[in-house]
Amino acid sequence: MTALDRARCRLRAHPLALDAALAAGVLVCMVVGSFVDPRGENGVTWGVRRPDALSLLLMALGAAALVLRRRAPRSVLAVTGTVSVVECVTGDPRAPVAMSAVVALYTVAAATDRPTTWRLGLTTMTVLTGAAMLAGPLPWYAQENLAIFAWTGMAAAGGDAVRSRRAFVHAIRERAERAERTREEEARRRVAEERLRIARDLHDVVAHHIALVNVQAGVAAHVMDKRPDQAKEALAHVREASRSALNELRATVGLLRQSGDPAAPTEPAPGLTRLEELAGTFRSAGLHVEIARADHGTTLPAAVDLAAFRVVQEALTNVQRHAGVRARAEVSVVRVGPNVEVTVLDDGAGDQDGPDGGPEAGGGHGLLGMRERVTALGGTLTTGPRYGGGFRVHAILPVKTSTRAPGDAA
Repeated sequence: MTALDRARCRLRAHPLALDAALAAGVLVCMVVGSFVDPRGENGVTWGVRRPDALSLLLMALGAAALVLRRRAPRSVLAVTGTVSVVECVTGDPRAPVAMSAVVALYTVAAATDRPTTWRLGLTTMTVLTGAAMLAGPLPWYAQENLAIFAWTGMAAAGGDAVRSRRAFVHAIRERAERAERTREEEARRRVAEERLRIARDLHDVVAHHIALVNVQAGVAAHVMDKRPDQAKEALAHVREASRSALNELRATVGLLRQSGDPAAPTEPAPGLTRLEELAGTFRSAGLHVEIARADHGTTLPAAVDLAAFRVVQEALTNVQRHAGVRARAEVSVVRVGPNVEVTVLDDGAGDQDGPDGGPEAGGGHGLLGMRERVTALGGTLTTGPRYGGGFRVHAILPVKTSTRAPGDAA
């Protein structure tokens, strides 16, 4: 986040202070403009004059009303319009009090709808211009009168354009958020359908071949003593059925593998004991990773240990992929009562990197996979952006878990 963005956030957090600063700026402009006399002795020349006390009072009232322009835009327009009409009628030479009415009209146009903008804009233009032309000390065709008409018209048009752009940006953002929700729902639906299909395939494979194995094993046990040749033949059928079942299971589960995965696991399942080794692989790729642990003496079940390791692995992968290699990541593992809490934070500093080290576009279902893995063990997972930039992944896993079939009653 740049310094300009931080300044904008602070100003948006304190709108009253921003309006007070704007009112002060308008007051300075009006006071400075009131000392300039465009009608000198030699025609179109500029001279210096001193405004009267009434003009100074009207400028102060108009600027003070602008402090409340967001809270009561129509009331502020009425007040600034009134003081502008008074100045148009009494001021000679005229002070630029109408500047406050121009700002108020812009605020009304930006904060309301188009019919209201047309109605109040035309009313303000007519009243101010008519009062200046008909009741003012200048001729009706004077440039100052035409300037009031032009500035009020531009204020209404500019405010309406800003309001239309805000509505357009809001509609685009809302459409993008709706599309993101639809994409996530579609991804979850496809994952559920794929799981159901794989579950059916596994059921068919296991049920069919286990039934064959059971029958042939019974035959072999029955004829083992009297007809050993037939028993050998039955055992051969058992071997063939088991081999076929393993091949089909391998083919079915292989659908879940990615192209770079090994054909079969050749080492024990990873756990938090390999956390430093995991961090080292990311450090060698340029990502700064710090690890803090407060779970010494805790022995985790194999499923919980594996889930905690996978959460850290996926979170650091997302940091490297989306935040860039210049980001800083912090991993903490803490034992809190009956749970172990795993937290992965990053500062998002890599979001501004160039194409050589910046974040990658796109994404997969990593967060969804982590949440399902943690929920299956009875834990909870929370993810989301951090205040000030970056991302946070926080998993709470129970130290002791109980396995229950999906269909069992709780």
